[in-house]
Amino acid sequence: MADPLDQPPLVAVVGPTATGKSDLGVALALALGGEVVSADASQLYRGMDVGTAKLPPEQRRGVRHHLLDVLDVREDASVAAYQRAARAAVAEIRSRAAVPVLVGGSGLYVRAVLDGLQFPGADPAVRARWQAEARRLGAPALHARLAELDPAAAAAVLPSNERRVVRALEAIEVSGRPFSATMPTYVHPPELRPVVQVGLRVPRPVLDARIETRVAEMAADGLVDEVRALAAAGLAEGPTASRALGYAQVLSHLAGQCSLADALAETVRATRRLARRQESWFRRDPRVHWLDADLPGDLLARALAAVEQVVPGAVASRA
Repeated sequence: MADPLDQPPLVAVVGPTATGKSDLGVALALALGGEVVSADASQLYRGMDVGTAKLPPEQRRGVRHHLLDVLDVREDASVAAYQRAARAAVAEIRSRAAVPVLVGGSGLYVRAVLDGLQFPGADPAVRARWQAEARRLGAPALHARLAELDPAAAAAVLPSNERRVVRALEAIEVSGRPFSATMPTYVHPPELRPVVQVGLRVPRPVLDARIETRVAEMAADGLVDEVRALAAAGLAEGPTASRALGYAQVLSHLAGQCSLADALAETVRATRRLARRQESWFRRDPRVHWLDADLPGDLLARALAAVEQVVPGAVASRA
């Protein structure tokens, strides 16, 4: 049997939103002879382009991208389904002796690919019952119940995150096991190795300013028209897509519930909160090689040096 370490490395580019992951992912793919696998939950959706900062084809510089535009906005995005599709893409890329470059800030999606994340069974009836309890009592009350049943799982889920609280309670009831028992350790499965994780970071004031600029640019680039078109295609019916940052806020504006200025301001605030959660999520992983994305100099060269540090010879063999 061939040694898994003889295969091309799997390179992941992770970190908070607005740090430049997409551009670095393309540059790494070009330098290493690779292809990009998206790990952005919202970029799975067709038509969700402006509000997700999805790279247009001309900015992909000829690099093949996987797992973009694979779902209709009315479909639910499943981490389990994503895990199967992304790992299949990684294997297919490697079968052609190319380097898979996983790029994204959706922490659970990244971990689903890189680690032994297991997905307990689901039961729509059980889920519906917990959702009804959430509507009746509120997510914080359900989070308190989760803390009684599985303190480790509760510590990893925000009390306000109704969707994940409900999912944890559903999994506990269906499986009879703590939800935390399905959480991965920080160990890459042997069949995926070698794996290199490169994290991009930016000082918080700089990142906050970038986020504000990005939202303003999205508005100028047609975010409202994009959401209006997707609303006509059933966006509001989508259990996942309708909650995406920017889309949820503009849907509220189109429904007459707030002004456009308020919708955009809330998008900025929510995106900044997301960036802090992403930073916290990825910082817990000791395997990430952090790079300061705002420093002058060649970011690609520093990223390639990180790859070479973990997998000696990987860069030279691709030159």
